[in-house]
Amino acid sequence: MEANAAPTPSIAAPLRAAWTTGRHVLSRAARLALDIALPTQCVSCHEPVDGEGVCASCWARLSFIERPYCPRLGIPFVYDPGPDMLSMEAIASPPAYQRARAAVRYDDVARTLVHALKYQDRTDLAPAMGRWMARAGGELLAGADMLVPVPLHWRRAWRRRYNQSGALARVIARQSGVKVQSEVLRRVRATEQQIGLSRSQRATNVQGAFQVSPDRQAEVQGRRIVLIDDVLTSGATLDACARVLLRAKAAQVDVLVFARVVESGPRPI
Repeated sequence: MEANAAPTPSIAAPLRAAWTTGRHVLSRAARLALDIALPTQCVSCHEPVDGEGVCASCWARLSFIERPYCPRLGIPFVYDPGPDMLSMEAIASPPAYQRARAAVRYDDVARTLVHALKYQDRTDLAPAMGRWMARAGGELLAGADMLVPVPLHWRRAWRRRYNQSGALARVIARQSGVKVQSEVLRRVRATEQQIGLSRSQRATNVQGAFQVSPDRQAEVQGRRIVLIDDVLTSGATLDACARVLLRAKAAQVDVLVFARVVESGPRPI
C-alpha cells in the first residue's frame, strides 16, 4: 500500500467517531470551565444564580399582575370593582385592539430584564419571560389563530441581530401551540425611539410605520391575532399595529406583553 493512501473505510469510520466524540467532550469541558470561572449572575442584582437569569430575591420583587384588572386593558385595580368594570383609560380612550394583558408591572426589575433582552443580547432570558407571558395571556391565547410579534425596521434588526418580540413569541408559541407568523406585519418606515416622547408624539412617530405584507393579506382575513411585544407604555405602537391588521380584515386583535407601565396612585373607575 502507498504511504499516502487514505485509511480504509473500516479504519476511517472509527477515527471520525472518535474525533466527533472528542470534540463534544472538549466543548462540554470548555463550557464547564467557563461556568466555573464566570458563574451566571442575576441580571438585576448581579449575584450568582443557578437558573434563568433572575435570583430568588429579585424574582420575589417582580410585581406580577393578577386579578382584579380592567378586562379591556389589563390595568390592575386596587380593589375588585365587580365583573366587567372598565378602567377610566379604557372608557376615555379605547384602543384599536380588543384586550391587553401583561405579565408584570414595568418596575425596576422588569425594566432591567427588558433592557438586558433588548440591548444586551441576553436571549437566555426569553424562556422565563415568555412563560410568564403565556400564563398571563391564557384567555387571549385560547382563542387565537396566530401570534404576530411587533416587527423592527430592517436597519434596526440588522444592528441588533434579533427581534426581542420575536424571541418572546417563539417561547409563547411552544407553551400555547399557537403558531408565530413573523412575516405578516412589516415596519416599512424607520421611527425614532419612543423613549422620552409624549403620548401624542408617540402616536405621530409610528403613524404609517407598519404594513401588512401584500402577499399575506389572505392569512390575516377573519383571523384572531395576538400581537406580542416586550413593553406597553402609551400603547401607541401596538395600537398602530392593530389598526393595520384590522384594516386588513383581521377578526380581532389582542395584545400580550411582558410588562406594562402602571401609574401609581389611586385609579378611579
